[in-house]
Amino acid sequence: MDTPAPAPPHPGKRFPVVWYALALAVIILFAIAPLLSVLIASAIAEANGCVLHEGGVNPCVIGAVDRGETLLTMFFLGWLMLMTLPAGAVAFLIWIVALIAHLVLRSRTRQTRTELCT
Repeated sequence: MDTPAPAPPHPGKRFPVVWYALALAVIILFAIAPLLSVLIASAIAEANGCVLHEGGVNPCVIGAVDRGETLLTMFFLGWLMLMTLPAGAVAFLIWIVALIAHLVLRSRTRQTRTELCT
């Protein structure tokens, strides 16, 4: 006995890979944004020979303008990781559950459609 080929998906009913990838990218960027701020501030300070630490504002003249306070603010934003990393982890778990649920429902719909075609 030959098994029937699975029914082709309806046009316009393709799996939304782009939307899932975009959502994952937003979750990851949200979770690591404070880390990026710390790394950028540290790199700018190091490239200009400035001292950057949590003890206070140090002068950092870049292009004839003191950017020490801005760099310190960017450095302190790293503390936001205490909120964004757990929130990103929860969002990632929700994303995984949504992806698995979507794939399971899609698989069941295809099986039902295949059974109806036979």
